[in-house]
Amino acid sequence: MVIYKRSSWTKLCTAIAIFTLLLVTHEVCFAEVKIPTLSLNLGETDGPDGVVPALKIVGLITILSVAPAILLMMTSFTRILIVLSFVRQALGTQTMPPNQVLIGLSLFLTIFTMGPIWDVIDKNAFQPYIQKQIGEEAAIEKFIVPVRSFMFKETRSEDLALFFQVSGMQQPQIKQDIPLSVLMPAFMISELKTAFQIGFLIYIPFLVIDMVISSILMAMGMMMLPPTVVSLPFKLVLFVLVDGWSLIISSVMKSFHSF
Repeated sequence: MVIYKRSSWTKLCTAIAIFTLLLVTHEVCFAEVKIPTLSLNLGETDGPDGVVPALKIVGLITILSVAPAILLMMTSFTRILIVLSFVRQALGTQTMPPNQVLIGLSLFLTIFTMGPIWDVIDKNAFQPYIQKQIGEEAAIEKFIVPVRSFMFKETRSEDLALFFQVSGMQQPQIKQDIPLSVLMPAFMISELKTAFQIGFLIYIPFLVIDMVISSILMAMGMMMLPPTVVSLPFKLVLFVLVDGWSLIISSVMKSFHSF
């Protein structure tokens, strides 16, 4: 019993010593490292110089909050994602590939298709602004020009006319006079229409396979067996043999007027 008590006492002292050493080390490390802090003060000001920085911060936070919507509305992301979703549904694989894979692939394909536009923006807007050669307003204008050009190439004239008719505005003769409030929804509708047209063409070969398998099962009297269960392996084999992903991706890329 005495040996047991001494051993327990020794272990307790050792644990306390290690804990104390860690605590001291922790305090020393945090005493040497200076952590930056951020403070926000709400007060009154008499001049506009005190209001403008706050408004810039609010504007920046607003832009960051709507960045996903900008990505959806002003790039090729929507068309690519919808087409890939149609491919998955036409195959009948339910959740394969997963949503994360489709969204990630769509994002990287969007970066690829929008690459020439990003280069123009970087050359004409971002770099001159960083080097203080142009101001904020000029940088924004030079940023919008290539994006508007891309959207105009992919937007149908009837979709633009639709939103001018709904809003009661008179359609201008020059494209540069068309506001973004009209161009962006018209571009979205055009992208949806194009994506559904591509999806219809994707569905046709898989629909033929489903119909053939269903007819064979009906002729054999196997009416209780779902045709999709039997047709799924055949659709997968066909998709792999024709290198389906390469065909789909190349077709989607070529559907954009910039390629």
